[in-house]
Amino acid sequence: MRKASTFITALTAIGLLAGAGGAFAQTIRFGVTAGPHAQIAEALVPVAKAKGLDVEVVEFSDGALIDPATNDGDLDANGFQHTPYLNQQNKDRGLNLVAVGGRTVLLPMAGYSQRFKSLAELPEGAQISIPNDPSNLGRALKLLEAGGVIKLTPGLTFNATELDIVENPKNIKIIPMETAQLARSLEDVDFSVITSHFALSAGLKPNRDALLVEDQLSDYFCLIAVAEKNKDAPWVQTLIEAYKSREVKAVVEKTFEGNVIAGW
Repeated sequence: MRKASTFITALTAIGLLAGAGGAFAQTIRFGVTAGPHAQIAEALVPVAKAKGLDVEVVEFSDGALIDPATNDGDLDANGFQHTPYLNQQNKDRGLNLVAVGGRTVLLPMAGYSQRFKSLAELPEGAQISIPNDPSNLGRALKLLEAGGVIKLTPGLTFNATELDIVENPKNIKIIPMETAQLARSLEDVDFSVITSHFALSAGLKPNRDALLVEDQLSDYFCLIAVAEKNKDAPWVQTLIEAYKSREVKAVVEKTFEGNVIAGW
């Protein structure tokens, strides 16, 4: 990640003419995590530029820093998170960020094993590692429920925890851990539930290697977030149009071969 000292406060129009009609070009800073989100962001840069918006992609190794930087104005927008994560960040950190433009891409959560070839093979007392951050922990438990591994208290959505497991026929042991460690944990556990962001980085592909995959009806599509004070800024709509363009969709489909899903 670029050092915070190199950040510039949120930029407004910089006075560069951007073609016919004397329209002003504008530069914004767009925060993303390394990996798929950074690749997608780089694809939108030329599309946005053709529309008069210069997008500087700022890549972070630690996604937890992106929302505070956006809230403080060091970034103008970001594109790396889903709604439950954004809501949790706003609540826990006292931020005032909003989603704009609807859903962008889905990086499906999926379950993997180096020991077994199907969920039915999971043994009594199997160890299953899942993300430990609240928004993705509940997501992983819901996925395990969808796969018939456990059953949760009815009616729960994003906020499920281990305490909400009401049926556990194989007495599996849930092991929450840092998301970045999940792929590595496959050497030590029977099964691991991993977001595609980290799975792809580890060479795992949901549509090739997973035993259990989140479907496209997921509530965990990603979004573009901005500070609430910027939600009606003219450049926001341009950014959305560039991101959700035919050109970017083509890059997503070609690059990720169905392992990242465009929501437009």
